[in-house]
Amino acid sequence: MSTAGQNGPRAVADAGTPAEILPDVLAPGLDIIFCGSAAGTVSARRGAYYAGPGNRFWTTLAAVGLTPRELRPEEFRKMLAFGLGLTDLCKRASGADAALPADADDKAALALKIRRCKPGVLAFVGKRPAAVFLGHRVEYGWQSERLGATQLYVLPSPSGRARAFWDETWWQNLADWRRTHDLRAERKAHEDA
Repeated sequence: MSTAGQNGPRAVADAGTPAEILPDVLAPGLDIIFCGSAAGTVSARRGAYYAGPGNRFWTTLAAVGLTPRELRPEEFRKMLAFGLGLTDLCKRASGADAALPADADDKAALALKIRRCKPGVLAFVGKRPAAVFLGHRVEYGWQSERLGATQLYVLPSPSGRARAFWDETWWQNLADWRRTHDLRAERKAHEDA
């Protein structure tokens, strides 16, 4: 069953417990998992990550070389073929960050997913999911914390609503770093230490 609320559309399981808005795109050993706050209203309606008309996510991935071409939002499942994954901190509500329920974020579930998948990098798409997850203010770029062998990185949000803070440089830096590092060997060395 599907309902619409002030946060836009949200799926609801039969038992009244909110269901995941968008499925995770995860697998063990990915190079980078991108983690946003939550599906936006348009993304929830279309059933695809970063589907809002002004969102630069897919364009930027191609522009910086993380994907060989610009994927359409509905092709989000193809990310695995490029060593990339997708998830959100809030899986059971959708809409703008400011409209998300205070208790909707699930830090424990995200941490468990990352510990199981062991990506090279968990890249937060925007400061909000990183700050909520880490429990403190963050700046763009590499974070001093790790989650096991996984490094943490914060990217500017590609949302059209965050245009004033947009800077593709941070995305390019992550892509350049990925090209110059053997992430599997680095994770193994960190796990063995």
